Amino acid sequence: MSKQTHKADIVSVAKLAGVSPATVSRALNHPDLVNPATRKKIDAAIRKSGYIRNRAAQMMHGRRSATIGIIVPTVSYAIFAEVVQAFNETVSDQGFTLLLSSHGYDLGTEYVVLRKLLEHRIDGVALIGLDHSPDTIRLLQEQEVPMVAIWNYSDDFPFSCIGAENAEAGRCAAEHLAMLGHRRIGQVFPPVSDNDRARARLKAVRSVFDQNGVISEPRWSAETRYSLSEAKAACLRILSQEDRPTALLCGNDIIAHGAIYAAMKLGLSIPNDLSVVGIGDFAGSAEMEPALTTVRLPARKIGKAAGAHLVEAIARRDTNFIERIRFDVELMMRKSSAPVYYPPTGPDR
Repeated sequence: MSKQTHKADIVSVAKLAGVSPATVSRALNHPDLVNPATRKKIDAAIRKSGYIRNRAAQMMHGRRSATIGIIVPTVSYAIFAEVVQAFNETVSDQGFTLLLSSHGYDLGTEYVVLRKLLEHRIDGVALIGLDHSPDTIRLLQEQEVPMVAIWNYSDDFPFSCIGAENAEAGRCAAEHLAMLGHRRIGQVFPPVSDNDRARARLKAVRSVFDQNGVISEPRWSAETRYSLSEAKAACLRILSQEDRPTALLCGNDIIAHGAIYAAMKLGLSIPNDLSVVGIGDFAGSAEMEPALTTVRLPARKIGKAAGAHLVEAIARRDTNFIERIRFDVELMMRKSSAPVYYPPTGPDR
């Protein structure tokens, strides 16, 4: 088999596809402007020829890199998997490649990662939440790169933001337990520094508890990272006390999963001995035993809307194009929560 003597170029792709080089270029750079059947022929020709675009040459001539960056706090567990997947599907359909990075809940690291992405001449960037360092905000403003904040909503954020009100998620979870009659409730949340999602949820939870006369002893509360093992250990310490709470409200589903495993290890029945509520409705929460009561944040809808917005912002080349889109949260009542049961006391017990 003879080896190909020259690398495929846009002209050879055009010949294979039976179209003009301009049509190939348009399909690569503006796929939304090309008929789907024609795009399919061009894609087949590209696969057959082994053609690879020279991105560096394109950028030297001021053309787009067709890449979008997204920086998430963590790639562990399922916290942001669904929103990133929906975001990626949306931008990929428009010809963009996604560059994924994480900062480990460190906003200083987020700034460093953002600088590196911008050095690669990304066309736009998505960040998680509304907490970002002044250096990050200033860099985005100076570089005039299209940006969208995903997962949390605020009507006064200086950039586009697409997500849910995390305060509403916390309020919904707390009101559910209060409505079930629970007045002895523990809170297990992640550190709230540099995490506006957790901070908004926790503040709303405490407000609802105050309004409903809920007792929340410090010994019934814990701070833990989004880690199944660490959450389980924290909840074991709370539930091993003789005077334990009747319910645990957890900052997200990962922590709630850990709470259920801790209760099972101690031989506690859920929800008879303990109710557990999470926030997020991650993959697996509905399938575990017992199924987790949680507050759903519509991750796929948020990711899809954020991807569509960023693609449009890039096409407009207008950094003043700002959208703020709010999605509703939804309480998913399942088997891990139930009305509180206080055993009878006194001579008739």
